[in-house]
Amino acid sequence: MTAFIAALQAAIFEATGRPFGLPRVRCAPGGDSSDAQVIDDGERRYFVKRQPAARRAMFETEAAGLAALGAHLRVPGVVACGETADEAFLVLEALDLRGAGDAAALGEALARMHRAPQAAWGWQHNNFIGRTQQFNAPADDWMDFWRSRRLGVQLRLAAQNGLPGALLRDGERLMADLPAFFTGHAPIPSLLHGDLWGGNHAYLADGSPVLFDPAVYCGDRECDLAMTELFGGFAADFHAAYRAAWPLEPGYATRKKLYNLYHVLNHANLFGGGYAAQAANMAQALLAEIR
Repeated sequence: MTAFIAALQAAIFEATGRPFGLPRVRCAPGGDSSDAQVIDDGERRYFVKRQPAARRAMFETEAAGLAALGAHLRVPGVVACGETADEAFLVLEALDLRGAGDAAALGEALARMHRAPQAAWGWQHNNFIGRTQQFNAPADDWMDFWRSRRLGVQLRLAAQNGLPGALLRDGERLMADLPAFFTGHAPIPSLLHGDLWGGNHAYLADGSPVLFDPAVYCGDRECDLAMTELFGGFAADFHAAYRAAWPLEPGYATRKKLYNLYHVLNHANLFGGGYAAQAANMAQALLAEIR
């Protein structure tokens, strides 16, 4: 038995009070940040995410985010979080997920969650967007939060990573001109999933929607909605149901590009490739909107 399996069994036993037998392990589809496996001892089945031990904080903050979302939406239940000398792991409820279901129910549930009152912008601790640390120190002003803890952070990383100077200059201009994007828009703090691309939602066999892999904080609800449109993957019924429950405000079509620039910059900083050019084009288009 490996040290990892022994630690996994011990963590499950401590969390559930029931011994977990020697499991069968199979690889499972996962995200870009963690190795994912399904473990099964013949009686119980769990979904396990693995990272180097130094990244345990990623799992601890993910677990906290799932708990926050779980008060409003269906998410995988958190079973345990632990580590060996070399690896950290997060044990989650294993769900039988599929790609289609009641998309309208997801739109309605997301709107209800976004409407739930929140005290301030930010979150009680930092977490991660992919492998990038996401800074969430609470703030009283949304534009200051977005400038200093979102767009500014990604632009500093872009400079460190040697991304094109024109992108950095345009990014600085955008930060200086942020008020131009918020004329007539006074958002309230909403609990956000924070990383709501198409790959982070699915459906149970009965059609019920499930969200996972969050990067939770309290922000403008449009941040979540913008990301649902960045890479696609959400059915038309989702968008229609959300907008029927809580219509969008004028200017969303422009602000969604501003909010999605954060994610495209993050992809450029993490993965390189064509994301830097995409971010540069987005920044130029945004500046053209306010000139």
